[in-house]
Parts: sequence; structure tokens; C-alpha cells
Amino acid sequence: MIRSVGKKTGACLIVFFLSGILTSTLLPAAAGSSVDYSIYSELLVKYVSNGVVDYAGFKAQEARLDQYLKVIEQVDPEGLAREEQFAFYINAYNAWTIKLILTGYPGVKSIKDLGGLFQSPWKKEFVRIHGKTLSLDDIEHGILRPRFKDPRVHFAINCASKSCPPLIPEPYRGATLDAQLTLVTADFLNGPSNYRMEGNTFWVSSIFKWFAEDFNKDVVGFYLRFAQGELKQKLTAGRDRIEIKYLDYDWSLNGV
Repeated sequence: MIRSVGKKTGACLIVFFLSGILTSTLLPAAAGSSVDYSIYSELLVKYVSNGVVDYAGFKAQEARLDQYLKVIEQVDPEGLAREEQFAFYINAYNAWTIKLILTGYPGVKSIKDLGGLFQSPWKKEFVRIHGKTLSLDDIEHGILRPRFKDPRVHFAINCASKSCPPLIPEPYRGATLDAQLTLVTADFLNGPSNYRMEGNTFWVSSIFKWFAEDFNKDVVGFYLRFAQGELKQKLTAGRDRIEIKYLDYDWSLNGV
């Protein structure tokens, strides 16, 4: 008890106690806890609507976006619970993609414009997380896909392009991640512009071609987990006869 020790020792204990409180407010999120997405949430609500991104708005608030990126830069993802970590990397990918677009905005017409002669934009090392500098490819192919092995991630990360699954106006969060991933996957797969049925030919997003192994090379089987209404009926009835083909990908900017 403090009252039983000398004044000097008691004062030291009080300083140590206050120091502990201060330190706990400044350190990155502890294991299993939430990351602070408040700034990111504020920006998404203002500048994302129906999958269309207001990059002019983000550009005007770029300092605010930078403030958020600085917040997540201090987080140690390895200290997060699994679902929180999964959500963290999805959010990091999407937020840093917006930052990448802003480096060329308003002159950029496609994210591909931001690549070099011998380097794609996804291989640029500019993403800062916990003392490391990564590329978007590092996050997608080095962390998200191999670590979490959930093909729904392809409908959550956004490549700033019209054919890409849309950015949603809220952060992904560990506590609601499973429901969020299911919702964005179902929304994309059932979107009329994202598939086409012509007899027994089923046209789908090129995502299924690029990442065939993530879907066990079974497009129809994956679709049937999320398909609704008439689409599900057609896929169920014709499953053994369906031929898969891939839609052209529109890389133009998903902006206003």
C-alpha cells in the first residue's frame, strides 16, 4: 500500500502508475483489440457511394487520409486476433490504394497509369506498416491470400477500377468480418453487370481466371454458395453442362 512507504517511494509509484496510463493510450492496439478506424470511417462515409469514389474529395482531405495511414503504420498486426488482423490488412490495402491514386490525381485515368515501364503499380513499395515498407502485391499475395485462405477476400480488396468489386463505405472489422465478406461477395456475384448467361455459357469476372486456384477451379460451385433467384436456378439446373468464359476487365478509374 502506498501509505505504508516513504514519501519518495510513494511519489515514484504514482509517477509509474500515471506513466503506465499514458503509455497504454499511445501504444498500438493490444492483442485481440480493435484498431482505431474512426478517421477512415469518416472519409469512407463522405467520399464513397454505391462503389463510386470521390477522389476529388479524398484529395481535398489528403492530410486527413495521411493521418489515418500514420495511425495504422504504428499498429503491429501480429499482435491482433486473427479476424482483426484479416480486417486490418484488407483496410490497409484499400486505404493505400486510394493514396496511390491521389499521387496522380486528377491526371490519372486508370491505376495502371501509375506503374512504370518495368514495374506495375501493385509492385511499388510504398505501404508502411509497423516499420516495414510493402507493396500492394505483398499484402495481397504475400499475406491475405496465403495466410487467410478465404476467396471472399477478392471481393473486399479494391483495385480502384470499374470492374473491381466495389469499395464499401465502411471499414472492415474483425467482429463483423464474416458477415461483411459474405455480403460483398453476394452483392458482386449477383450484380447484373458482373455475369452473363448465354445458353450454357456462363460469363464471369476475370477474377475467377486470375485466381482460379483460390476458387478450387470450380466457378459454378463457388457461385452456388452465393447466387440468388433465377441465377441460382439456372446454375443448379445446368451445372454439368456450363462452360465458363470471362468478361473483359474495365481498368478505368472507379471515380466520379
